[in-house]
Amino acid sequence: MALFEEEMDSNPMVSSLLDKLANYTNLTQGAQEHEEADDDEGQKKKTVKSPQMGTFMGVYLPCLQNILGVILFLRLTWIVGTAGILESLAIVGLCCSCTMLTAISMSAIATNGVVPAGGSYYMISRSLGPEFGGAVGLCFYLGTTFAGSMYILGTIEILLTYIVPKAAIFVAERKEDEVNALLNNMRVYGTCCLALMAVVVFVGVRYVNKLALVFLACVILSILAIYAGVFKTIFEPPDFPVCMLGNRTLQNNNFDKCLKTDIVDNLTVTTRLWKLFCDGTETNATCNEYFLNNNVTLVQGIPGLTSGVISENMWSQYGPLGMLVENQKLESVGGSDPAQDIYLPYVANDITTFFTLLVGIYFPSVTGIMAGSNRSGDLRDAQKSIPVGTILAIATTSFIYVTCVVLFGACIDGVLLRDKFGDSVKGNLVIGTLSWPSPWVIVIGSFFSCCGAGLQSLTGAPRLLQAIARDGIVPFLQVFGHGKANGEPTWALLMTAGICEIGILIASLDSVAPILSMFFLMCYLFVNLACAVQTLLRTPNWRPRFKFYHWALSFLGMSLCLALMFISSWYYAIVAMAIASCIYKYIEYRGAEKEWGDGIRGLSLNAARYALIRLEEAPPHTKNWRPQLLVLLNLDSDQGVKHPRLLSLTTQLKAGKGLTIVANVLEGTYLTKDTDSKKAEQSAMSAERTKGFCHVVVSSNLRDGVSHLIQSAGLGGMKHNTVLMAWPGTWKQSNDPQSWKNFIETIRETTAAHQALLVAKNVDSFPNNQDRLGEGTIDVWWVVHDGGMLMLLPFLLRQHKVWKKCKMRIFTVAQMDDNSIQMKKDLQMFLYHLRLDAEVEVVEMHDNDISAFTYEKTLVMEQRSQMLKQMQLSRTEREREIQSITDESRNSIRRKNQTADESSNLSQQSSQMEDTQEDEVADIVIFFITPSSLSSRNPRLSSQNCTIFFGPEHVHMTWTKDKFFTERNRNRDFNTNMAMRDLFNMKPNQSNVRRMHTAVKLNEVVVNKSQGAHLVLLNMPGPPRSRGGDENYMEFLEVLLEGLNRVLLVRGGGREVITIYS
Repeated sequence: MALFEEEMDSNPMVSSLLDKLANYTNLTQGAQEHEEADDDEGQKKKTVKSPQMGTFMGVYLPCLQNILGVILFLRLTWIVGTAGILESLAIVGLCCSCTMLTAISMSAIATNGVVPAGGSYYMISRSLGPEFGGAVGLCFYLGTTFAGSMYILGTIEILLTYIVPKAAIFVAERKEDEVNALLNNMRVYGTCCLALMAVVVFVGVRYVNKLALVFLACVILSILAIYAGVFKTIFEPPDFPVCMLGNRTLQNNNFDKCLKTDIVDNLTVTTRLWKLFCDGTETNATCNEYFLNNNVTLVQGIPGLTSGVISENMWSQYGPLGMLVENQKLESVGGSDPAQDIYLPYVANDITTFFTLLVGIYFPSVTGIMAGSNRSGDLRDAQKSIPVGTILAIATTSFIYVTCVVLFGACIDGVLLRDKFGDSVKGNLVIGTLSWPSPWVIVIGSFFSCCGAGLQSLTGAPRLLQAIARDGIVPFLQVFGHGKANGEPTWALLMTAGICEIGILIASLDSVAPILSMFFLMCYLFVNLACAVQTLLRTPNWRPRFKFYHWALSFLGMSLCLALMFISSWYYAIVAMAIASCIYKYIEYRGAEKEWGDGIRGLSLNAARYALIRLEEAPPHTKNWRPQLLVLLNLDSDQGVKHPRLLSLTTQLKAGKGLTIVANVLEGTYLTKDTDSKKAEQSAMSAERTKGFCHVVVSSNLRDGVSHLIQSAGLGGMKHNTVLMAWPGTWKQSNDPQSWKNFIETIRETTAAHQALLVAKNVDSFPNNQDRLGEGTIDVWWVVHDGGMLMLLPFLLRQHKVWKKCKMRIFTVAQMDDNSIQMKKDLQMFLYHLRLDAEVEVVEMHDNDISAFTYEKTLVMEQRSQMLKQMQLSRTEREREIQSITDESRNSIRRKNQTADESSNLSQQSSQMEDTQEDEVADIVIFFITPSSLSSRNPRLSSQNCTIFFGPEHVHMTWTKDKFFTERNRNRDFNTNMAMRDLFNMKPNQSNVRRMHTAVKLNEVVVNKSQGAHLVLLNMPGPPRSRGGDENYMEFLEVLLEGLNRVLLVRGGGREVITIYS
């Protein structure tokens, strides 16, 4: 393995990898922290046992316990009576189909790799990314927390309504106050119950887990008691009569006999029922008219399975708040007064009922399918157990719900089904009246079932919040990632208890149920979306062991979840989606960046590829043109941005739209500059928080690097069309002429590439993105038409908040032959058609005589250029040239076939010269140069004024060191004097004089009109075709921009970028 020994750190041996995988243990939440705490205390580290739970104990039973609960015992009979059997089956079918499709999608995700502790949150976040994962994870957390509220409210409702009604603190003196009294009792007792449960969870979760089987046994026994009671009704229906007045159901709480009068000792006496409807006990007392006109009858509340009552319960009986529960088959004589009925002991609707409300109330009874995946860290084989256990649990509970709906409708009379709290059967739980051997089996079983479910919610929700907090995707939740030494989430438990208290203060089970339905449906929706996205993208890592899935099923489940959200409660659905959207955007902008290989990223890549291919089909239309910027940045030695305001201008120009490529060139080779290039990328993108892409090129020289960027930056249709750079402000002071030569070559290359060019002068004085400029102007000097860039850029700038208050002014230049008035009218009309608001002014520039100042400025410019050309070589360059001449001499000597004497003489001289160069103490330097090398290879030698002796084949020059330096200085002074004499005698080029004249006059006009403007936009003249005048070109631009603060030079790309057409 010696071939790979240098790569062992990054690429381990296969044997090492397999050993790590074999020793992998999927720790439950908090186990690792518990071990670390024990280790800190000096105790021996405990050995963590491998998870040993199988499908039945680890997934099937927990799902069964979480699915079957409070709604089954407290509300299912009322839902069947209100919606009827057919619509109840539709509700059950919709909700169970939704959870089954979600379970299929969840099974595919859960079997696509190892699922650590964290369950559903882990699956969603790693499949859809941190933004969706955080949003849905928090929704799932809120759903679980409100589920705890619902279970606690169910516990208190059972306690105060069916077990110890006398324990109520608030007692209603009037019938119309009963609802408020019940709600207040629920709030008080619910808060106490929540505090007690929170203490239990805080003290020890192990007790909750140990009691889980007890609570599950209560649920199973209660269901068995229901089925036993149903079959018993075939032979011996239980005796639970319902007292009816006419066709109205009476509350059987305050009377013992369903009679108006009774015969006692042969005397007719009034009953307690008489007192409820009359103002006295006498037979001649004034009574309610409906009471007098209708008879009192007893109806068997549970006629039995073979009674045929199923046909009466097929259809729905929806109604408004306060609607009386009636049996339409019984006779009823009029005389009722709705205003007085609410004070009489009738059974009535406590809420307005309709189909969608019942869907929202019922849906929590099918939630809990994530219980198995939440225990994934405790399973022996999660990839096998989660799909099998979850789907079997849903199938089992769906069968139980469907059969219960049919059996309830077939065994119980409709009026008793619609009696939510069992007031017509002396306050018994309606489902309890059907059970065998006693109603107390259901009452006690449902009580402990709700207690257990509430404890499980208070146990699971804090751990889910802790998992989200520890992922670090939501910064403000990080405090909830801490807990006790053993990992128990103390702070998360307090937060959960606080949110749970909100649900308890709502106090109504029917109002809390739709809230948690929204959050669970949101979670299930994104589980289906995750599976569908991964399946359609065919990600290489998408290889689930569970094969019975399809993207169409996932989309159907997702659609069903969305439909159920709006069916249940459209306003709750909007609120839940708004909460999820806010969390999503918060994580996107503020949260920590995570890369989990999620499906949304893969979807984005596919969408980007498709869009890029479509963009390649045709060039963009003028109406769609916007500056796609390539920003050429300069970095300092520490890889910091020299001009960060250039990036601010970039953001302001594109107003958050369009493409931005921030580019930089590093000189060197990529192998040595790899780290610097990455640091440069980070520096460029972090400055001013620019949104876009960074492109750092490592090149042997700056010129080639910029050329490569202009040619190759971007991809496909997403290529830049505009180059933005800063004006080289120090080009005059720079000793290196490459600074301004690179600038001019960049202008030439952007022109050749048909790209627009923007050059910002004094860019450090430009506003940043936090500045707000006051009222002022953006002045456009439109000298030549280059596609309309000058018109478009101010409009784009004014879209940004920095330049929003600025007004746009357009100046154009008129020549002697132009009609200024007509030009102004035409320009105003042109701007009108362009839908641009701007002031227009035409400035007349006459061809005045060239001033002496202009002539002198041109002369100084040309003299400076000539002096730069005549500057002598530096000392190092001279020595390098001497060395090259010496090397050439040696080569020439060795190639010649010399005579013996000449060879001896030459060899002595050559050896003498080599010795003196090695010792660096030579007094004589000897050159041997062929005539051809003198003329062709070293033309500068003549300027050295060396003493030259032409021999038959060589040139023999012998200089002492003193003579060499004396001669060099003498000739340097002579050449300098000659050059100065030429400079003072030269005359400026007339073409340069005209250009300088234009620059001076235009500068005077611009400074006069626009010196106080916030920004000046000006046409940028093109560089000369001949590179010999590049220095003069820079001088012309310098004169043109003199005295102006913020200037943006604009050079069009050769195409129209603005149009008058819609």
